[in-house]
Amino acid sequence: MTQVIGTRPAAAPPPLIAVNGTIIPRAAITGEIQHHPAPSPSASWQKAAEALVLRELLLQEAGRLAIVATPQVDDKERRETDEEARIRALIEQEVTFPEPNDTELRRYYDANRARFQPSEILEARHILVAARASDADAFAKAREKAEALAAELAANPDAFDDLARAHSDCGSSGEGGRLGQLTPEETTPEFAAAVADLAGGETTAAPVETRYGLHIIRLDRRIVGDVLPFDTVAARIGKYLRERTRRTATAQYLARLVSRAEITGIEIAGAEAHRVN
Repeated sequence: MTQVIGTRPAAAPPPLIAVNGTIIPRAAITGEIQHHPAPSPSASWQKAAEALVLRELLLQEAGRLAIVATPQVDDKERRETDEEARIRALIEQEVTFPEPNDTELRRYYDANRARFQPSEILEARHILVAARASDADAFAKAREKAEALAAELAANPDAFDDLARAHSDCGSSGEGGRLGQLTPEETTPEFAAAVADLAGGETTAAPVETRYGLHIIRLDRRIVGDVLPFDTVAARIGKYLRERTRRTATAQYLARLVSRAEITGIEIAGAEAHRVN
């Protein structure tokens, strides 16, 4: 037998996947991959294949139960396909979604109060010495200037406005460095972390480095909002709990379908499916 040097044997094609004897075409899986991004091509292929297996299971069950459905059109004029309509009708018929009661809404509210507290509002100002970290010489000069400004402010805190007007490279310099009201999420992570350690009226002892350069930051005031009343957020909590219950109940229903099916060529994660190699 002659061996060709430097060649590799062709990779074996993935096994054929079938659901109760119905084959899922490889071409269909390839076309589905675009909807299932993943860290690797094999992981994306697995997700796409799983999605088509579950879809086939649902359609087979809809056929067994003789489900008939009329496609719906959403508020953006997008129309369901006939298959999507049958799957939706199947889920509506076979899966129970209990409505959360007032006790459950209140329990969730009490356990998650931090979620219903508005983000704090900051009133801050800064002096920016602009520089790019990629330019080592320019950044070193910027740091030297920022440190000198910080030292001057430590000796004379009332000079902040004048120093900002004279030296800040930010458009806020004309306002004495004032940034108005903003939330921590509207700043860079480094800026937010520095402000988190300040009390009202305090200035950072050392310049704070961000992608824009070096900042000297003063926090004028921190405004912390009150937790929103239960009545204000009850509807939002109800919507969230209904959706969470729907996802859980649907996943359990799918797991039951998988456990009863003969699925070959693939393992469905988290389900006890019979696999034939």
